[in-house]
Amino acid sequence: MLEAAADWLGPNGATALALSLKVSFWATLCSLPPGILCAVALARGRFPGRGLLNGLVHMPLILPPVVTGYLLLIIFGRRGWAGAWLEENLGIVFAFDWTGAALAAAVMGFPLMVRAIRLAVEAVDPRLEAAAATLGASRLAVFATVTLPLILPGIIAGAVLAFAKAMGEFGATITFVSNIPGQTQTLPTAIYTALQVPGREGAVARLVLVSFAVAMLALALSEWLSRLVARRIAGR
Repeated sequence: MLEAAADWLGPNGATALALSLKVSFWATLCSLPPGILCAVALARGRFPGRGLLNGLVHMPLILPPVVTGYLLLIIFGRRGWAGAWLEENLGIVFAFDWTGAALAAAVMGFPLMVRAIRLAVEAVDPRLEAAAATLGASRLAVFATVTLPLILPGIIAGAVLAFAKAMGEFGATITFVSNIPGQTQTLPTAIYTALQVPGREGAVARLVLVSFAVAMLALALSEWLSRLVARRIAGR
């Protein structure tokens, strides 16, 4: 089956699809914990700098993706202050590697994830959390036993939105990690590359079709999981 897909998409297309799925998976997984923390902080917290945090979280939605990619290159590039330290002390390299594509995708999808989870947190009745606290539960216990189960549909929705955004991310990725086949070339950059070559309309159409299919599958899975969690919460 994999060989058939490779024959249909071509070697570069199949590699780009596999890399896109890998990048999107790790971008979503790694951004989920900080996304939940930021969403809870923005929904429930009252602290100095809350407005600044809200602005920073949503900045990738406002800035052009190329600007976000350039900022990532300055900060996490091999000569960037964070990138140089990570490479020297931890051996982690982001620039011109698939890990950098995952970082760019995570940054671009982070506002969508936080927004979805924040709306779910704000929909939870604070009196339920207060009631659990009056019974002697700690804040962590209240969150784990009351808040977290109630916001699971929002977490799933946020994760799927971030995954879909990562699958379609182009501007920040190509600016930060370039477009290297087999190393940093994801599905959107593969489509862009194919568009530059005359006579490759068929290859472009196949890649676009795959992108559409993956997006629809992700949305369908999100809807199914959200309904399943909602039914379990309601006890049905």
